Amino acid sequence: MSAQPTVTVRMFTQRFSATRRGARLARYLAVQQLDVWGFPYGGEVSGSVALIVGELAANAVTHGRVPGRDFELRLLKLPGSARPGTLRIEVADTRTECRPPAPGALVPPAHDSETGWGLVLVTALATCWTVLDRPAVGKIVRADLDLPGR
Repeated sequence: MSAQPTVTVRMFTQRFSATRRGARLARYLAVQQLDVWGFPYGGEVSGSVALIVGELAANAVTHGRVPGRDFELRLLKLPGSARPGTLRIEVADTRTECRPPAPGALVPPAHDSETGWGLVLVTALATCWTVLDRPAVGKIVRADLDLPGR
């Protein structure tokens, strides 16, 4: 019988108030957690994740807010087979009916628009992203980021 290799999945999950302060705290704690996992503050991964979490959290508190309900951030560092791995970012809220467009249906705003750029930015930074139904109620916006080799 051959020994199976050990697979380590790292996970961070935290709920935040659906406020601007909660969105800022989610971004801050995501970057802090990445530093603990070996992706230093100010590095490429940290910067990309800060922007993605910031945009998804801002969308959760702006478009997915239900009074009295929190939103949730989950970070998963998944091992890779042919690459160093993937960082999965999930932001879940409890508003089911207000869903962003599917990634392929996203239409960028006018070039001089001051709003509507969040998911365009996520598209540019993430390897892929999608919107999923959340068990019980709500939705999850998931973005995957391929991690660079070390």
